[in-house]
Amino acid sequence: MSTIGDFEGFQPVSLKQEGDDQPSETDLLSTEEGSPGKDPSPRQISRLSSVTESALYPNPYHQHYIARKYFVTRPGAIETAMEDLKGHVDKTSGETIQGFWLLTEIDHWNNEKERILLVTDKTLLICKYDFIMLSCVQLQWIPLSAVYRICLGKFSFPGMSLDKRPGEGLRIYWGRPEQQSLLSRWNPWSTEVPYATFTEHPMKYTSERFLEICKLSGFTSKLVPAIQNAHKDSTGSGRGKGLMVITEPILIETYTGLMSFIGNRNKLGYSLARGSIGF
Repeated sequence: MSTIGDFEGFQPVSLKQEGDDQPSETDLLSTEEGSPGKDPSPRQISRLSSVTESALYPNPYHQHYIARKYFVTRPGAIETAMEDLKGHVDKTSGETIQGFWLLTEIDHWNNEKERILLVTDKTLLICKYDFIMLSCVQLQWIPLSAVYRICLGKFSFPGMSLDKRPGEGLRIYWGRPEQQSLLSRWNPWSTEVPYATFTEHPMKYTSERFLEICKLSGFTSKLVPAIQNAHKDSTGSGRGKGLMVITEPILIETYTGLMSFIGNRNKLGYSLARGSIGF
């Protein structure tokens, strides 16, 4: 919403032509505004310098109050999450972490979910983290040697879909979609989906730090070599063809889309400050 600020610093400007010695209306006003009995010398008018500055890196149009609504942007929140997950990985597997990313997962019902992703030498970890309570709620481990296909492209929907989304994303396959059961395909809470779809987090442009960890291209550039190395080191994977990276539209099979329409418009998949509730 655009707002109109105060008018301090705006002064009338006189338009004089060359050779015109008559005092302008602005000059007369400036001499009459002084107190009686004082020297009616013209008053100097200060003008604001015309300087354009970026209010926020790298998007000067991003509003600060919107960023503060996301708990992940609160001071120390993302650092605490990274330390928690790093400690958990050290205790359970001892694998070397190659990077952390903050992305948005889009499930098979087109619902947005805030996720932290970790790439280690052998595993892709997808974490549901509660940035309000600063605790890990759910952690999914995916062996990199099981990933056989990565798809990059724009989102596509059936022709009659009522809830379409613009933009592009990335889909990671570690199982065959045709082998997915009908029950899990039509269950919005199913955890047996053999792929995961991601796009960039909405807080990408709040700071240089978030620009680095929310960039989808940065995540892809780390994930692909890690998967290729895992395929080389693994034995008996049975795939034979290694990793396939393709560019094609990413199909999300939603039709009515009422559930995702309500959830995504209200950002229900994010740790968000939603104001006071009650009376």
